[in-house]
Amino acid sequence: MVKEFKQFIARGNVIDLAVGVIVGAAFTAIVNSLVKNIINPLLGLLVGRIDLSNLVFKIGESTFRYGSFINSIINFIIIAFVVFLIVKVINKITRREEKKKTVPTSEDYLREIRDLLEKQNTK
Repeated sequence: MVKEFKQFIARGNVIDLAVGVIVGAAFTAIVNSLVKNIINPLLGLLVGRIDLSNLVFKIGESTFRYGSFINSIINFIIIAFVVFLIVKVINKITRREEKKKTVPTSEDYLREIRDLLEKQNTK
């Protein structure tokens, strides 16, 4: 059982997933800080309040914190946009690598041989 566990843990997918979760948690902290310390004050200038998380309304005994909800929406939009940019860059890099990995055809080899023979004959 220990051997199977070691094999399971050593798989690339499990390690990749663990790295993704850790980086995702760190990224979330960065985005939360960005929203709290930069974006909310900018929006606060427009709305007239600096901290949107304090926006609430009450109905009877219930308190609805719609400002916190707005913060969550802003966080989601930022995260989604950054993930979009990352995927876009990765796709661009992958396409470049695929172009580099094109398999030469027999015609390519024949052209190369022809060019080499022409170089030898012109000397």
